[in-house]
Amino acid sequence: MSRILIVGGGFAGVWSAASAAKLRRDRGLSEKDLQVTVLTAGDDLVIRPRLYEADPDRMRVPLDRVLGPIGVRRVAGTVTGIDTGARTVTAIRRDGTTTEIGYDRLVLASGSQVVRPGLPGAEHLFDIDTLTGAATLDAHLRRLPERAGEHGQFTAVVVGAGFTGLEIATELVGRLQELADSVRVVLVERLDAVGPELGEGPRPAIEKALADLGVEVRLGVSVEQVARDEVLLSDGTVIPAATVVWTAGMSASPLTEFIPAAKDHLGRLEVDEFLRVRGVEDVYAAGDTAAAVSPAEGRVVMQSCQHAMPQGKFAGHNVAADLLDDALVTFQPAPYVTCLSLGPAGAVVTSGWDREVQMTEHVAKDLKTTINEQWIYPPVDDPAELLNQAGPRGELPEYEPAEPLAAG
Repeated sequence: MSRILIVGGGFAGVWSAASAAKLRRDRGLSEKDLQVTVLTAGDDLVIRPRLYEADPDRMRVPLDRVLGPIGVRRVAGTVTGIDTGARTVTAIRRDGTTTEIGYDRLVLASGSQVVRPGLPGAEHLFDIDTLTGAATLDAHLRRLPERAGEHGQFTAVVVGAGFTGLEIATELVGRLQELADSVRVVLVERLDAVGPELGEGPRPAIEKALADLGVEVRLGVSVEQVARDEVLLSDGTVIPAATVVWTAGMSASPLTEFIPAAKDHLGRLEVDEFLRVRGVEDVYAAGDTAAAVSPAEGRVVMQSCQHAMPQGKFAGHNVAADLLDDALVTFQPAPYVTCLSLGPAGAVVTSGWDREVQMTEHVAKDLKTTINEQWIYPPVDDPAELLNQAGPRGELPEYEPAEPLAAG
């Protein structure tokens, strides 16, 4: 029996498992011939791209209803070590016992995490990096009416004007307005532009949305200190605020440190065109742990759901093909697009790495909703459709807008 172990139950991990199972089926093999195991701490696939929305507890899919029907074994545990020489992974189960799982090929798909700062008062910061973090913020917002008379009761400061910061800042406008008539949202960015990594293409649409929603933008400053009800900025400004959300900076899962291979500045493992970790041939990486290059553009892809899903599909196929002596397939994601939610102001959609704007406002929001609520969800209790979408050729459906793309 050959053994594939996938560490991580996010988008990359789920699609790695599905794609390995698909090739197993296509070769007429049984689960005893090729065992596929997913090791992850949680019971659910968390729909992480939706954690800026209200009621985040809804944003999850039971893993056993996705993986079980296709014959993928799931082990619940927190990884504490990876020994690439011995080909073993050590984890702590929920009952506190330690387990060691062997593998013939490993896919590390353990995701990424927000880089939390060490500034004074950091314990008062919220984030939407995990389901727990998003749920904690959601509960906090719902309790704000109980803080009557406090300074900054319905003021929120969002730190970081990148993709996540823009989505939560614009969404908070509507979420706070459900609680009070007068609200304030302040977006703080240490660089001199909003959406610095998004470039100039969508910036006018982003700036218009922020202005239309009344979001205050503070550029060229950073947060120095946080208290329960206020924020101190580097320029000396004090903002009374009951809510401070940190979104500045991401890094790959710390589990990449167990892999003796080169990493990029985000801690992602350098991989070859097959998503095999360079220098460690029995280990593949997918999703936010992999510094994967898109051959068409010659660029390292982003840490995003959009790239995690195809990476998982290619990595899962290749790791199984590797064991079955089949040809490996070169990673090739779909053309790069950006779909950024801007809360009640709609969204903005761009194409290509130069991020040429294709849609804005309500038309773009329609596409964003379709992506968030349909396309990124794996089929549940439907092994035939799950395997149909798996593998390097598995694709999302084409989007047909209700109105011309130029509409805004």
